[in-house]
Amino acid sequence: MKSIILRALSRPRASNPYYKGPVSDHFDGMRFFSRAQGVDKRPEEVLRWQQERKPTPWPQNFPSPFQDKPPAEVSGLRSVLIGHASFLIQVAGLNILTDPVFSKRASPLSFAGPKRVNPPGIALDDLPPIHAVLITHNHYDHLDLAALKRIWKKHRPRLIAPLGNDTIIRARHPEMQVETGDWGQSVDLGNGVRAHFTPAYHWSARGLRDRRMALWCAYVLTTPSGVIYHVGDTGFGDGQIFRDVRQLFGAPRLAHLPIGAYEPRWFMQPQHMNPEDAVRAFEILGAEQALGHHWGTFRLTDEGVEEPPEALAAALREAGLSSGRFKPLRPGEAWSHSLG
Repeated sequence: MKSIILRALSRPRASNPYYKGPVSDHFDGMRFFSRAQGVDKRPEEVLRWQQERKPTPWPQNFPSPFQDKPPAEVSGLRSVLIGHASFLIQVAGLNILTDPVFSKRASPLSFAGPKRVNPPGIALDDLPPIHAVLITHNHYDHLDLAALKRIWKKHRPRLIAPLGNDTIIRARHPEMQVETGDWGQSVDLGNGVRAHFTPAYHWSARGLRDRRMALWCAYVLTTPSGVIYHVGDTGFGDGQIFRDVRQLFGAPRLAHLPIGAYEPRWFMQPQHMNPEDAVRAFEILGAEQALGHHWGTFRLTDEGVEEPPEALAAALREAGLSSGRFKPLRPGEAWSHSLG
C-alpha cells in the first residue's frame, strides 16, 4: 500500500489541465509558485506525518452558540463567519461571500473526509441577496462546488477566482460565469468596492497530480468603509505579503486571518499560520480589527478543537494587545462597524 501511495503522489502530469498562459515570476508554464515559499512536501513526508501523527481528539459535535440571520443590506460594514473560511461581508450595499462551504464534508467524497462539527452559522436559505463570491483557492475546504451551484441558481452572483479555477468550476457547472485574475490584478464589484488579488503563501490541488496548477490568492477589498483583507490560507513566511498589503493599500480596517490547521509545525508551517504567526501578521498590517477563522469546524490537522483561540489569547497577551482587537469567531458570530 505504501508503494502504491508513493507512486500516485509522485507521478507527474504531462500538462496543466486548468490554465495555459505566459511564464511569469510566479508561473513556470506548468505550475504556479512563490519564490518566498519552500518547496512542496515530498511524498515520504506526507506519509511520515500520517504514520507519526498523534492528533488531539475532537468532539463529534462542537456547536456554536450563534446563528445569524443577516439583514438584506447594511450601511456600514458587517462581517459574519459562516464557518471555517466562509464569511458573509456586507459593505456599501453589497453582500459578498468568501469561500462558501456548506457541505457536511470538506472532501471529494460524500462518505469520507473531514466532517464538519457544527452547522453553518448562516443557513443557505437565510443568505441575503448575494452579489459576489470570492474564491481563494481550490482545496475542498474552500471550494465547495455543490454549494456554489445552489448559490448560483438562487442569486446569480459574480464569481471571482484566481487563474485556472474557472476551469475547475465550469467542468462541473458549465453554465456558471467565472471571472479570474492574477496576483496584482483587480475587479470592480460596484458601489465603490474593488477586489484585488494578492499573493498568499499556500498551494492548490484537487487531486494527487494537479498540485499548484491553479493559482491561489488572498483578497484586499477597497471600500467606502475602509480596506478589508481576507486571507483564506497562508503561511507567515518572511511576512512580506503583509508588508506589501499595508504599503499598497494602507492599514486595513478589518482583516480576516486564519488561526487554525497548524500542527505539526514541521509539516504545516509553510502553508498555515499558527496563532502566534497570525498576531505577527496583524501587527505588520497595522489592522484596526482582526477576526480569526479557519478553526473549529473541520478537523484538518493535529491540534485540538479549542487550542487555536487559547493560543491566540496567549499570543495577544505576549504582544501586549487587547483581546478585543483580534477575535476568534465562532460560526454565526458577527462583527460590525457603523458609519460615522
